[in-house]
Amino acid sequence: MNAEPCVVDFALLAADQPMPLIDRQRIIGERMMVSRVVLHKGFKVDRHRHANEQFAVVVSGEIRFMLGEAGAPSERDVVLTAGQVLVIPANAPHGAEAIETTEVLDMFSPPSETTGVDTG
Repeated sequence: MNAEPCVVDFALLAADQPMPLIDRQRIIGERMMVSRVVLHKGFKVDRHRHANEQFAVVVSGEIRFMLGEAGAPSERDVVLTAGQVLVIPANAPHGAEAIETTEVLDMFSPPSETTGVDTG
């Protein structure tokens, strides 16, 4: 990114599809990254973890997050809808499934070329 303030228009950013049923656009800065993702109904990413802290801001739709290690006492599911934010600490196991087509702004710090959807 630029060292000066700038405006980025998501409408002009190319999208990629790192997995089936997802369209993603990313803005990668020096210390943080935001991904605008459209998760189509039925999209699923298994539990994974990454060194990034992540805020998942649900813009529209409905999504289930699977939190904690599978089978652990702390394992739980949460369902989020528009206006809710899931805060995921670094290295916390989590997965997700789109109950309906859902738009999410994922904020990651520090930025990374790969996230859970890149490892599928």
